[in-house]
Amino acid sequence: MQLVIISGKGGTGKTTIAASFAYLSENSIKCDCDVDASNLHIVLGGEDIKSEPYIGAKVAHVDGDKCTLCRACEDMCRYDAIKDGVVDELKCEGCAACTVVCDYDAIKMEDEVTGDTIITKTSKGILSRAQMIVGAEGSGKLVTDVRKNALSYGSKDDMYILDGTPGVGCAVMASVTGCDIALIIVEPSQSGLNDFKRVLSVVEFFEIKPLVCINKYDINEEVTKDISAYCEAKNIDLIGKIPFDTTVEKSINELKPIVLYENSMVAKEIKNIWKKLNDYTK
Repeated sequence: MQLVIISGKGGTGKTTIAASFAYLSENSIKCDCDVDASNLHIVLGGEDIKSEPYIGAKVAHVDGDKCTLCRACEDMCRYDAIKDGVVDELKCEGCAACTVVCDYDAIKMEDEVTGDTIITKTSKGILSRAQMIVGAEGSGKLVTDVRKNALSYGSKDDMYILDGTPGVGCAVMASVTGCDIALIIVEPSQSGLNDFKRVLSVVEFFEIKPLVCINKYDINEEVTKDISAYCEAKNIDLIGKIPFDTTVEKSINELKPIVLYENSMVAKEIKNIWKKLNDYTK
C-alpha cells in the first residue's frame, strides 16, 4: 500500500502532516519525494546508512586538442552555452546538438552529478530521500529513483508513506504514479481551492483514490464550506479538518512532529485522520 501526501501549492502544511504520519507509522517505509526541498529527515532524525551520487543530466565538454575553433557548435547552440570553444555548464541543456555539427569529434556529452540519493535509518524505520544540488534539474527522474530505493527495503505488502511534491509538475506526477491513495492537503483560500482542483485533476488522471484534508480550516470557514461542498459533489471523502494552532510553529522550531504535543488540537486531529486512513489501507 502506497500513500502519498500532496498539495496544490507549497506552504499548506503537507510536510507537517506527512512527518506526523511517518512518526505514527513505525512499521512503514518512508519516502521524501519533495527532492527540491527535502526536509522530512530533519524532523525524523536518524543516521544515513547509504548514499549514492545521482546522474541527472549530461553536459557538453570540448576537447581542446581536437577543437579547431570553427565555431560550428557555437552557431548551432540555441542556449548560448558555447563560446570560443568553452562550454558554460550552467547554460548547457544537454541537447547534444553541438556533437552533431562538430566535424572533428571534439565534443563529448559527459554525465553530470546533480545530487545524491540517501537512505536514512530513523527510530521509526527506513527513510528514502535525496539531496539535489542547488539549481540542478531533473527532479522528476530523481523522485522515481528515490521511490525505487524505498521499494528495495520492503515488499509490495508493506506500507509506504510518501511526502509528495507540491504543485502539478513533473515531480508531482512521479510522486503519485502507482500509488494507491493520495491525501490532498488543502488550505481554505480561493487560490487554495483552485490549486486543489488542479492537483486533483492529476490524481484523477492517474486513477488514484483521492482523499482530502483541510488544514487551518477555521481561518476562513466560508471557503472551507466551498471546499466541503466541492468534495461532496465530486464524491470525494473529506477525512479531516485541522484547526489553526500556534503549537505547530513551536513544533517546527523544535524539530519535532506535532503529534508529540499531546495538548495540541492539531495533534489530536492528525491522529484521528491517521486512524481513518488505516481503514482505507486494510
